[in-house]
Amino acid sequence: MPTTSTPVDFLPIALMFVVAMGFVVTTLWVTHKLGPKRKSKIKEATFECGIEVQGNARIPFSIKYFLVAILFVLFDVEVIFMYPWAVNFKQLGLTGFVEMLTFVAFLLVGFYYIIKKGALKWE
Repeated sequence: MPTTSTPVDFLPIALMFVVAMGFVVTTLWVTHKLGPKRKSKIKEATFECGIEVQGNARIPFSIKYFLVAILFVLFDVEVIFMYPWAVNFKQLGLTGFVEMLTFVAFLLVGFYYIIKKGALKWE
């Protein structure tokens, strides 16, 4: 017998969210008000592994680094979807096999597209 949910059923989740957010805001506010406030030039200086700061850290570099990283994450996540399929290969039968072939085909079309666009070429 199907059951329907009412907004009252979600009240515990909303209450938990409000309590969690209240805890975070209260903790941040109390530590800000009660914490020590000793500012000095040495405390506010940048510190990186004991090495003195040299130059500006905000130098521009090629967007290719970001593009390769995003493409790696994209295709890595796509491969993660193949693991549950491989575990349940026998139970999925021919339908599961055809669905995975379709998935891999879409993956290869995307890979072919980024190669044709030259996204992986370093110049």
